[in-house]
This record gives sequence, structure tokens and C-alpha cells, in this order.
Amino acid sequence: MSMGQTYLNVVQKRFKSVKEQGDKTLLQLDNEQLHWAFNEESNSIAVIVKHVSGNMISRWTDFLTTDGEKATRNRDDEFTDSLQTKEEVMMEWEKGWQVFLDALLGLKETDLQRFVTIRGERHSVIDAIERQMSHYSQHVGQIVYIAKQLKGSDWQTLSIPKGQSQIFTESMVKKHQR
Repeated sequence: MSMGQTYLNVVQKRFKSVKEQGDKTLLQLDNEQLHWAFNEESNSIAVIVKHVSGNMISRWTDFLTTDGEKATRNRDDEFTDSLQTKEEVMMEWEKGWQVFLDALLGLKETDLQRFVTIRGERHSVIDAIERQMSHYSQHVGQIVYIAKQLKGSDWQTLSIPKGQSQIFTESMVKKHQR
């Protein structure tokens, strides 16, 4: 497999993993928790979801052919808590990820040699992908952090439970020795 195809496979896998962390987190929360914010300057999880979705739709609609900051995007509105229900939050989450993952999965190795613009600034396709990896991972990390604070002892871990690192490592080593 070529380096370009390897790269595309790796980023597809990583982004799907980031989405899965968000999915598992959002499922643990009720509507009130989705709209909780520490203070007026903080964003609720619902607002973060709305922002991430808006970014994904803007950046990844016609990714290779139009500027990533679409004229139809209202970024400022993304920071208003207007999604009313958990169902609306989940629909917004899925809508953004669908646009993004469809575009990402549609990329070909030759597209990695191309350039795109974001707010008029030229970026290599690889740079644009990596910018979004950082951006989306940061926001999913915020979602997870807020949710862990809200859930407390009811939090269902997304990875290796505390105190179980050695057991997990041993099971992974054993699994991969087969």
C-alpha cells in the first residue's frame, strides 16, 4: 500500500475513533446535562456540538472545490444554545459527522497533492485534514471532560478503567501474539 493510501486509512480510523468517543459520551448524558455550562463564558456540550457540526458542514461541503468558510455559515450563531432536546443535539452531531466522513472517505490518494482554501488562505489537503484532527479532537476532549465532571461516579469510562492498566496491557499483548 502506498504512503498516501496508508495516510488516508489512518486518518479515517482516527477520526472514527474521535467520533466514537463523542458518541459514547453523549449517550451518557440527559438533556439538562447537555445544556449545562460552568458560567456565561463557558460553552455547554450542546453548543460545542453545534459548533463542531457547523464547522464540519462548512469545511467539508465541496471540500476540494470551494472555500472551507462558506458564506452560508453563521459561526457566531453556533455559540448560542438553541438546540432544545437531546434528540436535536444528536441529530446535529450526526449531520456534521456525516458530511465530514463522507468527504473524507471520498478522498483519493491523488487529492493529497491538491490545495484547498479556508477563509481565503491556501492549505495543502493534508494540512487541512490535520487542522481538523486537532480541532475536532480538542472539542471532543472538552465534551468528555465536561461530561465526566457532570456524571461523577456514574461516568462510564471510554478507555481503560482506573487501576486496570496492567491487566489491559497484558490482554492486548496476548491478543496480538496470536
